[in-house]
Amino acid sequence: MAISSTFKERLEQMEDTRNQRLSLLQAEKELQLNKSQTLASKLSGIGYIEQRCLKLEHKVASQQFIISSIKSQLDHLDSVYLDQIQQFRVLKSEVENLEELDKEKDKYFALKAREIDEFRIRSEIFATECQRRVEEMRNCVNELNSSFIHLQHSAGYSDNSDLAAAELRKSELQAMKENVDRRLASNYETRAQLQKQLKSMLISQKEWRKPSNVV
Repeated sequence: MAISSTFKERLEQMEDTRNQRLSLLQAEKELQLNKSQTLASKLSGIGYIEQRCLKLEHKVASQQFIISSIKSQLDHLDSVYLDQIQQFRVLKSEVENLEELDKEKDKYFALKAREIDEFRIRSEIFATECQRRVEEMRNCVNELNSSFIHLQHSAGYSDNSDLAAAELRKSELQAMKENVDRRLASNYETRAQLQKQLKSMLISQKEWRKPSNVV
């Protein structure tokens, strides 16, 4: 009986040990299952993250292409801007030159206008003086003619030297009158030409200002 009791106890211990091992194995199995599930979940998460990374890489590549295209457009715009700046500088220089030329033309026209005005005044003064001299010589010729006629009637052609001197003086005065008349006519013609030139210069100045104002 003692042996059977010991054997029974031994069997019970073995049974308890087996049950404990089975419990441990079951716990280990559940732990491994949990770990497998956790690993699968993590692998699934990694796959999802990899997919997101691929999408982000494609998006980054697309954004880089867009950035490269925008940069190319900006470079083109910079080139166009620099060309326009250069053209603007050239046009500005041309406008400044035209303005300077316009100022010089204004000065030239003003100078010529003053010269023409001065010449016109001098011509008018000279014409007035010539008219006065012509009138004086006409009066002198008339006096000489009157004296000559009176001398002819009173002296009966007795003093030929006086008559010859009077005739010579009359011829000189007539020649002077004709010379003054020619100079006066020439001055009138010159004044008319200068007035015509002034009118043409004023028209040219107006025509010149039209394109300057448009620019």
